[in-house]
Amino acid sequence: MSKANPYRTGSSFSTRSGSRSTRNEEQRVQSESRKERHSKEADDVQDHPFELRHEVKKLNTRLDKIAATLEKSEMKDMIDNYMNPKKRIIANLTAGLARGLGLTLGTALVLGLLGYILSFFVNVPMIGDFISDLQGYIDQSRS
Repeated sequence: MSKANPYRTGSSFSTRSGSRSTRNEEQRVQSESRKERHSKEADDVQDHPFELRHEVKKLNTRLDKIAATLEKSEMKDMIDNYMNPKKRIIANLTAGLARGLGLTLGTALVLGLLGYILSFFVNVPMIGDFISDLQGYIDQSRS
């Protein structure tokens, strides 16, 4: 038994070999050793109360940090959403609609801006012919 680990390690089971008198004797020795151990543990606590308080403070601060981390990660909300399929379906549906709408509007905006910029290059010799053909196709499809 050490100060770092005040609990006794090892097996406390008695063996089956031996007579009844040796078993009784072993039990008596074990009970005496338990009493001695208990008094030693009490002495250890009395000898080092500051160390125990210090360890308890360390454990409390560590638990506070873990609790704060769990609160920041919003673990409870994630578990609630995972366990409730209706919430999950609604969240995924709205996310999909938002992505689709954003992609459509973004593509339209970029292509419109690109077409507007290309319209300035109509008078450039080789590129201008290609762009004027594209504008002709667009005008045909509108009417």
